[in-house]
Amino acid sequence: MSLIDDYRRVAIPGAVDFILKLAEHVKGLRFLHVTGGRLGGGAAETLRATVPMLTELGVEMRWEVTGGDNAYYTTARSLQSALEGAERVLSEEGLARWVDMNSLNAKKLDLDADVTLVHDSQPASLVSARAGGRWVWRCHFDCSSAQAAPWAFFRRFADQYDAAVFALPGFEGRLAIPMYVMPPSIDPLSERNRDLTPREITDILMALGVARDKPLLVQVARFARAHDPLGVVNAYRLVKKHHDVRLVLAGTADGEPERLEVLSLLLEVAQEDRDVVVLELPPEAHRQVNALQRAATIVLQKSVRAGFELGPAEAMWKGKPVVGGYAGGLAQQIITNVTGYTVHSVEGAAFRIRHLLNNPELIPRMGAAGREHVRRSLLITRELADELALGVHLTR
Repeated sequence: MSLIDDYRRVAIPGAVDFILKLAEHVKGLRFLHVTGGRLGGGAAETLRATVPMLTELGVEMRWEVTGGDNAYYTTARSLQSALEGAERVLSEEGLARWVDMNSLNAKKLDLDADVTLVHDSQPASLVSARAGGRWVWRCHFDCSSAQAAPWAFFRRFADQYDAAVFALPGFEGRLAIPMYVMPPSIDPLSERNRDLTPREITDILMALGVARDKPLLVQVARFARAHDPLGVVNAYRLVKKHHDVRLVLAGTADGEPERLEVLSLLLEVAQEDRDVVVLELPPEAHRQVNALQRAATIVLQKSVRAGFELGPAEAMWKGKPVVGGYAGGLAQQIITNVTGYTVHSVEGAAFRIRHLLNNPELIPRMGAAGREHVRRSLLITRELADELALGVHLTR
């Protein structure tokens, strides 16, 4: 039995057979993915599953990673933030260093392929070293409100690609090349999403210091203002007047000043209220996130600015209703009155949480609908089929 056959029990009927047919069409083509790293979620998590799977099916697929010094990484992070719309100061010297370092990466990496997919902004200038084949820029974030000067600089490279792929319509910036939409997905068999036994969940929660003696409201997101963890605390306080619940906020601060400030404010709240649990987790804490989402009564994702955060999809796969914001891809994942609720305000979030707690029969019903929604639209099998179909289309 091959790796892809494991997905037959979780994907919609026919999904695996469709991938096998597409794989036959691309045999003989050489695919290459290039990312800025192998760790973390997003593109890297997907590639950790799909590269070995397709290799086993006889599709030649490689994965290369760019590297550099501290100045390179600092500029790459700032550039991506500016492309996402944040105010950042980018020096000409720093940007030149980023370009030079990717020129060095191009010499070190084997970029010989029929289809090269370059993910996000860190490795994007590699396209200047292209020798042949079709090159695709896969943008996993929303760059529709990019800062003007950084976008003008970045576009010199983006327009050298044969195509660009975005997570949602409306996430794209102005480019002179064909653009496609390919929503991201979750891997249901990964450490972050695979089934856990009740004993595993209990052991992980005990290790985290999270008691399960009352309903759990859980938000997993970076400690950034974009994900409004302080708004979540205020919604919890409104709910707490009527229901004895516990709030768990889990995420990363990444050493960034703004996030450390938010984390500090949350830790102060947790000191005053024992029913607020704040967990700073490393990016690779996939089992812990899995257990927290499975133990949750209701999962929150109250982002006010977001790309295509997959937290709602992960939670819905685990059979949980989600109360989230409207930002980015959240409204595409959360189907109001079916899999959860999208809200505009703290009061709206509190109202929807109370509604679910007052009508507990809705919780498993919405959870089951959410799992089916993810099975149909947001599993890795669908993204894999999209990617192979794009390969066929570009090389026809």
